[in-house]
Amino acid sequence: SDGSIRLHQMTSEYPLMQWNDSTNGQPVIALQWALTRPAVFFVLDASSNIYIWDLLENDLLPVAKQTIPSENVVTMALLGEPEKTNGLLGIALAKEAGQIDIQYVKKKWAVP
Repeated sequence: SDGSIRLHQMTSEYPLMQWNDSTNGQPVIALQWALTRPAVFFVLDASSNIYIWDLLENDLLPVAKQTIPSENVVTMALLGEPEKTNGLLGIALAKEAGQIDIQYVKKKWAVP
């Protein structure tokens, strides 16, 4: 609820990494690892901002932020086929009014 993100290992109760205030204090609505690239994850906050984290590029800050204008996004899901190396990775965004928006991610964050 405070925008912090913690990366845990299954064998320990203590986080390996913790990023405080990673969304400028906005609650995290959804977080999902990329299906095609293991070091990348996506975070959706309560202000309809999507943050892209690539831990191989920068493990302190997100590498990109995209604001979804005009309407609140209530959840997201990633689309892709991990067994294929074509680099196609999409994000399905569910908006408050019931619309679904699908956007494709740049290949640099999708290619294994």
